[in-house]
Amino acid sequence: MNKVMKRTYSYAFLLPAAVIYLIIFILPTIMSFFFSLTRWTLFDWEFIGFDNFVTFFQEASLSIGFKNTFIYAVVTCLLKVVIGLLLGVLLTSKIRTRGYLRSVVFFPTLVSTIAVGIAFSMMMHPTLGLINKALEAIGIPAVDWLGNPDLALFSVALTDVWKGVGFATVIYIAGIMSIPEQYYEALQIDGGNAFQKFRHIIVPLSRSATNTVIIFAFIGGLRSFDLIWSMTRGGPGYATDVIASIIYKQYQAGFYGLATAGNVILFVFVALLAFPLNYFLTRKEVDL
Repeated sequence: MNKVMKRTYSYAFLLPAAVIYLIIFILPTIMSFFFSLTRWTLFDWEFIGFDNFVTFFQEASLSIGFKNTFIYAVVTCLLKVVIGLLLGVLLTSKIRTRGYLRSVVFFPTLVSTIAVGIAFSMMMHPTLGLINKALEAIGIPAVDWLGNPDLALFSVALTDVWKGVGFATVIYIAGIMSIPEQYYEALQIDGGNAFQKFRHIIVPLSRSATNTVIIFAFIGGLRSFDLIWSMTRGGPGYATDVIASIIYKQYQAGFYGLATAGNVILFVFVALLAFPLNYFLTRKEVDL
C-alpha cells in the first residue's frame, strides 16, 4: 500500500466525525451569518444588509449588557479558579472522606441549570427564602438578593459558582495528581511546610489545569443565559441583563433577524476575548 492510499485510508476514519461537525456546527454558523443580514420568519426572508447590526447596536440596554456580561464572566471565573484550586488541594490530601467529598462537590454540576435557578430563586426570596430565614435566626437583617440592583448580578454569579465549581475542582484534582512525587520529597528534605508546598509546587505545576479552568469558566460566563433568565429574567430593570438575555428578548418580540445578528455579535465578542486569553495563558505553561 503506497503512501497516498495509507493517507486516504487514515482520513477515511475521520470522515464520519467531519460530516457530523459540518452538519451540526459549520452549516448552522454559516446560515446564522447569512440570516443576520435578513429580515426573516419561518416561512420567508428578505435581505436587508447590515440594518440588523445597526439596530442591535442602538439597543438602549446594550451597553449595560456588555458591562454585565464581562463582570459576570470575570467574577465567576475568578471564584471558580480560587475555590476550585483550594478544593482540589483538600480533596487530594489524605483525609478519609475525600471520595465522598469529591462526589458532593461534583454533584451540583449534574443538576439541571434551570432547576438550580428556580431553587435558588426560592431560597433567595426576600421574606420567605431559606437563606434570609437563616440570617434572621442569627440576628442578621434579611437581604433582597435578587431585587436589589446592586446585588442581583452577584447573587446569580454566586449561584453559578456553586453549580460549576465542581467541574473546576475535578480538573484541579487531575492536575495536582499528575505532579511527580519527587517534588514533594525534595521539599520535605529541605524542611518545607504545607504553605511552601502549595506556593512553590502545586500552584506553578498545576498551571495547565488553571489555564483550562480559566478558559472554560470565562467563556461559559460570557455565554451565560439560562441561569440568569431563570432567576431574574434580566431584572430588576436591566441590572442582570447580559448580551444573551437581550438577544432572547428580541426573539420573544419576533425580531428573528435582529436576534440572529445579536448572536453573531456575541460570537465575535467571545472570540475576540477568548482567543487572545488562550494564547496568553498557554504560551507559558509548565511542562513536567
